[in-house]
Amino acid sequence: MESQKKLLSVFDRFLYTGLGCALIGLCLLACGFIYTFRNPPRPAPTSTLIGLDVPSTLTPAPATPTLSVFTQTPFPTFTATVESEFASPPPHTGDSSLRGHIVFTCFIGGIDQICLMNADGTDRRQLTDFDATAFYPSISPDGKTVYFSSRQSGGFEIYSIDINGGNVQRLTRDIGSLYGPELSPDSEWIIFANQGSGLWRMRPNGKNPRPLTDRDDIDPTWSPDGSMIAFASSRAGDRQLFVMNADGTNIRQVTNLDYMGGRSTWSPDGTRLALYRGPAGDHNIYIINVDGSGLVQLTNGGDNLGPSWSPDGDWIAFTSFRDGNNEIYIIHPDGTGLTRLTNTPISDWQPRWGK
Repeated sequence: MESQKKLLSVFDRFLYTGLGCALIGLCLLACGFIYTFRNPPRPAPTSTLIGLDVPSTLTPAPATPTLSVFTQTPFPTFTATVESEFASPPPHTGDSSLRGHIVFTCFIGGIDQICLMNADGTDRRQLTDFDATAFYPSISPDGKTVYFSSRQSGGFEIYSIDINGGNVQRLTRDIGSLYGPELSPDSEWIIFANQGSGLWRMRPNGKNPRPLTDRDDIDPTWSPDGSMIAFASSRAGDRQLFVMNADGTNIRQVTNLDYMGGRSTWSPDGTRLALYRGPAGDHNIYIINVDGSGLVQLTNGGDNLGPSWSPDGDWIAFTSFRDGNNEIYIIHPDGTGLTRLTNTPISDWQPRWGK
């Protein structure tokens, strides 16, 4: 009897334990079914970036800039496919009015150098091969010598070089930081800016340097007859354009405009000045009479600077950033014939026209 009770007790425990486990198993199975029903498997994420129609493993390539040439018929465009820093445009075959040379600053190997080309953009060549900045060039009236500023010797001094690239001479020594030299039409004087000390002049061999002004005056340029000098200055407040006699007397203000630039240029007949003005990144070329009247805008957009009138009066050369790189353009004084002369991967700027 006692053994039967023990057997029953074991069976009861086994039965109860088995039923309990089964019950627990059924409960777990039901919970899993409910969870799966309410949370179905999600599809694998796609590899497309939001907003970009490219695989996530690829980086979008930058857009390739397009190079636009702004011309107006019937004037030709002088451009070429550039194969190196020193590539030249093709030979000019059209406009006989493009005579003389244009000297300019060219950014080569990380350093500003002096370059020269024919006025139609052909026969481009590098004149200097300095270890330090060389810029602000101009051509002598006889077309044989280029004057410029460089810090090849430490501070910015005035140098000269033959138009063929030979006979480099340092003309000044330790009188300040000197910029923008230009030889007078009679070849008697070089005018230049001495930073913080006004405008100075000296003989072509560097002798007898002396100041003409004592204000914040920059970018001087001779009138065609040599009787006057135009320059930019903030002596009256905001920077404006002024003219004075060649000896520094009779200074008079020409412009009363906002956002005035620096370098200007005389028309060959001495009655007008070309200048540039505008907010940063949006300068344009203008023409104004020497008495301050008759302001005319020639360009519209492209960030245009540093005009230089051709000796025959038919063209004005200037720098423009309209193609995403500083290049040299020309335009007629009536605003027609916009033509690009340079087309290089480096920066070409500060053009000055001469014989």
